[in-house]
Amino acid sequence: MTPKPLRIATRKSALALWQAEHVAARLRALSPRRPIALAPLTTQGDRNLQDSLALIGGKGLFVKELEVALTEGRADLAVHSMKDVPAELPPAFVIGAVLEREDPRDALVSVRWPDFAALPHGARLGSSSLRRQCQLLHRRRDLRILPLRGNVDTRLGKLERGDYDAVILAVAGLKRLALAHKISAVLDVELSLPAIAQGTIGIECRAKDEEMRALLAGLNHAPTWQRTLAERALNRGLSGSCTLPVAGYAEIHGDTLTLRARVGLPDGSRLLAGDISGPAAEAESLGRRLAHELLAKGAAEILRLVAGP
Repeated sequence: MTPKPLRIATRKSALALWQAEHVAARLRALSPRRPIALAPLTTQGDRNLQDSLALIGGKGLFVKELEVALTEGRADLAVHSMKDVPAELPPAFVIGAVLEREDPRDALVSVRWPDFAALPHGARLGSSSLRRQCQLLHRRRDLRILPLRGNVDTRLGKLERGDYDAVILAVAGLKRLALAHKISAVLDVELSLPAIAQGTIGIECRAKDEEMRALLAGLNHAPTWQRTLAERALNRGLSGSCTLPVAGYAEIHGDTLTLRARVGLPDGSRLLAGDISGPAAEAESLGRRLAHELLAKGAAEILRLVAGP
């Protein structure tokens, strides 16, 4: 008797489909007899490309429809870019596994300019990320940061059409789409600290689905899991939002986890930074502690100003 197909909910973008296919291949290696099918969906975040994510509900808009498919039994798993997953999941769902993290840094892509320092005065830089905006403007207040949404091909098309002098994209997405050759320069984390869990693929399932949770446990990459726990705990402690100007980046060396964070005003006029180190086994606690320290140093005021009334 053929086992019931395992259905994977995913967004329809080229990058999302790549990630879902990658997860499917890993699952086939674990369970070769079980058929696996993708269930591509269009999310509200994909449908509305005109408005800022912060205005229309945040990056959780890329996740909600996939969770509805899980609830209604139209899918067994959902594959996400973890940077798009809200800091708090509904109780009915869990992240069953994260795969080994790809390069989490930001990339500058330009037709003409070789790196960030070479951008001319007043250059038009495409990015809708307040995290990137606050850090890059803190370094160079002369830049003009212009909104940029859409899938990777759409963003690159706008650059090549001359709408921008350069755009900022995630290294991980470009590499996964075989577009690494488009990268003009990889931005050092000292210039642009990455987004929470950027470069990490997460697999969500129903909390009560013990069979799926057991299957996914075989895919989970432990060091990436600990880094993700630390960064997401930091984000929960600060704001819980994927759209506010919060950066967090954890690294593990031996048994020690080091977590760095930044919070800033979108115009670059103020940028707070902090870091913490401790046992990797205490990842979530380290994230919470760093959030508390940053809030005490002034992050609470910054986030209140950005979030508005």
